[in-house]
Amino acid sequence: MKVNIPLKPLSVNVAWKGRRFKSDLYKNWIEDGLFLLQKQKVNDSEQLQLNIEFGFSSKGSDIDNPIKPLLDLITKKYGINDNRFYKLYIKKKVVKKGKEYIKFEIKELL
Repeated sequence: MKVNIPLKPLSVNVAWKGRRFKSDLYKNWIEDGLFLLQKQKVNDSEQLQLNIEFGFSSKGSDIDNPIKPLLDLITKKYGINDNRFYKLYIKKKVVKKGKEYIKFEIKELL
């Protein structure tokens, strides 16, 4: 199915009124992620592709919910602006509880 609608994409920055505050859980998640990610050189290309695989322990987990936190983590760890991502490939897998994971690959957009 292909659909094309003439509707401007809405940023999460304007989707809510008022201020939003990061939870302690979110702050701790970022801190843990920064520790777990290895230092790597990110491609200098202006246009990047991000391939993500989320391993969820619940079939009911929404595939889109963890994207922004992951982008925030990648931005903070590797010092790249997430506006350089022009293509995202997102995959969801269901795994046993306690075996949740995130895999990702940053590539130059071809």
